[in-house]
Amino acid sequence: MLLINFRLSEIINNLLQENGIQVSLIVGEILAALTFFLLAFVTGLIVYHLFEHYFSKWAEKTATTLDDEIIKNIKKPIYFFVILIGALYGLDQLSVLDPYGVEVSQIFTIAEILLAIFIIIRIINILMTWYAERLAKQRKVIIDNRILNVFKKFLQAIVFVLGFVLILHVFNVNLSGIVVGLGVGGIAIAFALQNILSDVFSAFSIYFDRPFEVGDFIVVGTNGGTVTKIGLKSTRVQLLEGEEMIISNHEVTSGKIRNLQKMPRRRVEFIIRVSPNVQLNMLKKIPAVLKETIESCTEVQFDMVHLREVGSFSYNFEVVYYINTGNYKQYLDIHDRVIYAISERFKKEGIEYGFQGSGRSSST
Repeated sequence: MLLINFRLSEIINNLLQENGIQVSLIVGEILAALTFFLLAFVTGLIVYHLFEHYFSKWAEKTATTLDDEIIKNIKKPIYFFVILIGALYGLDQLSVLDPYGVEVSQIFTIAEILLAIFIIIRIINILMTWYAERLAKQRKVIIDNRILNVFKKFLQAIVFVLGFVLILHVFNVNLSGIVVGLGVGGIAIAFALQNILSDVFSAFSIYFDRPFEVGDFIVVGTNGGTVTKIGLKSTRVQLLEGEEMIISNHEVTSGKIRNLQKMPRRRVEFIIRVSPNVQLNMLKKIPAVLKETIESCTEVQFDMVHLREVGSFSYNFEVVYYINTGNYKQYLDIHDRVIYAISERFKKEGIEYGFQGSGRSSST
């Protein structure tokens, strides 16, 4: 094994002989091994104490809890890692294990790899949980734990595969054939599960990029509705007509999406058609009447009103106002109040509609 240039057991035996104590060589080796075990144990306690009383207190002073969780979850594995190194050096002192030096070294190397995998997996879990909680807090949404768990498993699988390859390397296994086999197998699986994997990776894209969230009103193609669920394979949208549209995640991310919920404010533009029988003096007053009526409505910012054109059966006024919400249902409620207020004012002023107009909205 010969991990160091000299054996502590030889020094101990020489000191005993110089003091007139004749003992077997195995005694010095055992004493040396116990010394390394004791040093590793003490060093491990010191490291654990540093994490428990210094690093943890330092982490408590930071703004985030991420470092607190990492320190809490890795202090014990690091303690065992120090003990493991001490045990390796301790066993190296025993000459009786020299014939099995390669095997013992391989066993401890594998143990170190497994412990490193355990630490990395814990850190991955902590980072993913912290990111999900942070995202949920910032965007005030409920995170789909299934997508989070799948991504965790994916990262963990990568760590396990790398660990497995390292273990094979410890046993001096030729990795070229295994790497080629894994590559060919991976390609075959990817082709067989192409559609499913495409939807799953699209789900990851939706999860991290957040083009929309549950509760947003989106328009996909010619269909618009409220997102009710984002799954691993598909997204469900409740359409305005009442039915539920199920669309694959790949189709969602590969096309154009209009997220009306993300608008900081909505521009509402519509036409008011007034009867051609209206008197000229009243016709001139209509822009002021519309302006005054819209400004009296709450949650509305008036922009402009103009006589846009004279139609065959009506005078057509273009009206524009803004509302500070991207919620489609709130927009409809507010627009209803505006139309009702205009109708009441027209009735009071004796103004008749030419025929019912239609409205449209856009964002700025």
